[in-house]
Amino acid sequence: MKKRGFRKYLPEFVYGGIDGSITTFAIVAGAIGAKFSSAVILILGFANLFADGFSMAVSNYLSTKSDRDLNVRKKFEKKPIKSAIATFISFVIIGFIPLLFFILAIFIPSLIEKSFLFSLILTGMAFLFVGAVKGIITRKNKFSSAIETLIVGGIASGIAFGVGYLLRSLIN
Repeated sequence: MKKRGFRKYLPEFVYGGIDGSITTFAIVAGAIGAKFSSAVILILGFANLFADGFSMAVSNYLSTKSDRDLNVRKKFEKKPIKSAIATFISFVIIGFIPLLFFILAIFIPSLIEKSFLFSLILTGMAFLFVGAVKGIITRKNKFSSAIETLIVGGIASGIAFGVGYLLRSLIN
C-alpha cells in the first residue's frame, strides 16, 4: 500500500485494529475468566471477529457516506467503500491475533495450558504495534502512542476477564 494511501486510511487502520484486538481478546479473556473450553473460546472469538468486523465496516461505510453527503460542496477524498474495507481488513487481521494460539493448540495440544498467556502477550504486542504505527504516521511520539493503546486495550481486557470471572457461576 502506498504511504499516502496508508496515511489516508490511518483512522480506519487504527480504529479497526484496536477494536478488533480489544473485542476479540475481551471475548478470550471473558471466556477464560468463566473457565470455558478452548472450543467455546474459538467459536465465540471467530463469531466476534467476523460479525463485529462486518458491523464496524458497515457502520464506517454509512458514517463516511453520511459525512461525504453533508460535505458535498467541499472536496472529500475518502471513499466510503474503501474506508469500510480498510476497517474490516484491519479488524479481522489484527483481531485474529488473540485467537492464534487457541488455533495452534488444536494441532499442538501441549499449547492448551499456555494459550491464554501467549494470547495475552501477542495481543499486547498488537496493541503496541497499532499504537506505534499511529504515532509514526501522525508524527507523534510512537512510544507514548503505543503505551496509550496498550493501556486502553489492557483496561478493556481486564474488564472482560473480570465480568467472565464474576459470572462464571451462571453456567455451573
